[in-house]
Amino acid sequence: MGLILPKHFLSRRQLLQLSGFSGANLFLGGCGSSLFSDTVGQLVEPLNQRIEELLLTQKPVPEYPVSAIEPDKLLINTFDFAPEIDPTTFRLTIDGEVSRPLQLSMTDIQKLPLTSMVIRHVCVEGWAAIVQWGGVRLRDLVALVQPKSNVRYAYFKSADGYYESWDIASALHPQTLMAYKKNGQPLSVDYGAPLRLASPVKLGYKQSKWVTQIKLVSTLLPAKGYWEDQGYEWFAGL
Repeated sequence: MGLILPKHFLSRRQLLQLSGFSGANLFLGGCGSSLFSDTVGQLVEPLNQRIEELLLTQKPVPEYPVSAIEPDKLLINTFDFAPEIDPTTFRLTIDGEVSRPLQLSMTDIQKLPLTSMVIRHVCVEGWAAIVQWGGVRLRDLVALVQPKSNVRYAYFKSADGYYESWDIASALHPQTLMAYKKNGQPLSVDYGAPLRLASPVKLGYKQSKWVTQIKLVSTLLPAKGYWEDQGYEWFAGL
């Protein structure tokens, strides 16, 4: 995410609890990876009209050739700790104002079409790196849960307590990925494994690592994002 986090970083958990975007939201009625096989077919079915219209207006950001990748320039942030996540038991929860909340394993996610892109990752601190990311488009995951027509924002909860929120247009951009590969190799823990956000349309601090929950909502919660709640710009677009 392109930032050296302060020593009080663990206090994010308290902010997370205050926002209402907490682990309690993981207890979902009727969701589970067993639904995946019944739901994946919905990917090709229409979304609500407002989201369909939004997707039609989006244009891709120019990408780079593989030869332009800068493998040593993507910095690793300094954290108080890196979360220990077992990829075999990991579940991504997608819920909120949706018709079909889901919990997906990495096996479920990797069954979806793989998208690779070579883009520039830009940090608010002033450095940048050209990186190849590989994963599933976030819009494909959103299609599975069938969002309500009033959805305007996506919240992202991470295993280390980090939290972020995006406008739905940026979340559904065709180059916004939930990535599990970096430069053609499996994503490492330092860079956010098993699953992280990657996109050419947002600054680095918006691109959460170790994402465990995506919550689709119609209004912003009191806590908009870890850095935003300390004065950083919320939209942070490129």
